[in-house]
Amino acid sequence: MSENASRPPSSRQSPTPRQRPRTADIGRLGEDLAADHVRSLGWSVLERNWRNRFGELDLIAADGDELVVVEVKTRASRVFNDPFAAVTPLKLARMRRLIRQWLADNRDRWWSRIRFDVISVQLDPRDPTAVDTAIVRHHRSVFE
Repeated sequence: MSENASRPPSSRQSPTPRQRPRTADIGRLGEDLAADHVRSLGWSVLERNWRNRFGELDLIAADGDELVVVEVKTRASRVFNDPFAAVTPLKLARMRRLIRQWLADNRDRWWSRIRFDVISVQLDPRDPTAVDTAIVRHHRSVFE
């Protein structure tokens, strides 16, 4: 028998590493945590992922008689100490344009103020699905 003889396939499978969630799944998880956070503050979530051809607003909420536009930034890496650092002036300007369009379509309520907040969600890079270890930071009035 030759030394290069093939062996019968092993019945033992090598363990497969845990699959990392896709970027879209991580974003959705962060938005879920952000929506839970604003509800815990007593706010009403009016819209989630409102979009038109110009872009998307992650959360539109009511804090009493204030309309709050919330950008949610979620990371499962340590590239940024706080995912808030990824929010650019261009993004804030786009949010402002988008909320004008939303307001034009939703004239049924008067708002005393329109506020722009950012909620950053830092997930554990080793296990992004472990929501109990997520760090949620709420940055209020980042742009008025």
